[in-house]
Amino acid sequence: MIEELLPESVVAVEAHGDDPLWDAPLYPGEAALVERAVAKRRREFTAVRGCARRAMEKLGVPPQAVLSGERGAPRWPDGLIGSMTHCDGYGAAALARADDLASLGIDAEPHGPLPDGVGPSVFLPVETERLALLAGQRPAVHWDRILFSAKESVYKAWFPLTRTWLDFSEADIILHSSPGDASHGTLRAELLVPGPRVGDHRLQVFDGRWVVRDGLVATSVVVPHS
Repeated sequence: MIEELLPESVVAVEAHGDDPLWDAPLYPGEAALVERAVAKRRREFTAVRGCARRAMEKLGVPPQAVLSGERGAPRWPDGLIGSMTHCDGYGAAALARADDLASLGIDAEPHGPLPDGVGPSVFLPVETERLALLAGQRPAVHWDRILFSAKESVYKAWFPLTRTWLDFSEADIILHSSPGDASHGTLRAELLVPGPRVGDHRLQVFDGRWVVRDGLVATSVVVPHS
């Protein structure tokens, strides 16, 4: 599911509920990070790192530990960029060579309504208005969950470029669905604060894609070098 949201230069690997990656061995440094975590957290942590190592192999990079850096962001091997995500029964990692892309972010969520009270704390008023229009047109789609996931993907693509926090209110995201098909579409995030410098220019817009399938929402944001 994730791979269809990403360009060919990105390698994506997924783990579903019955995949052995949920119980794969961890490197000692990784195990130390979750030694006090509950079992569910440990399994999710394990699965996405197993996905990441499979992606490394596909890129011709020796599998190695994925430790956590600043603000919990994964620390990738030199020359690679990537992103990981997990939710109940699903995990994924997406990696690419740093020469091919500046940054990327992925996120997966259950395709259901957001818990009460979450929307007002993370959505801009204009985003809430657009969500109401989308819900009126295609009520079977949980547009609030797609938008929440999109904000997560935007942040995951933003942080490696800036090493600074991006608040939910600092990106205005517009969702578009494919004509005649509300199961997938595109997203565009307008940054409301100065964007990161990529090469010799500053980015103020992040573009991405989304899909709804098998009870899940998945989003991606890809930042090219130019």
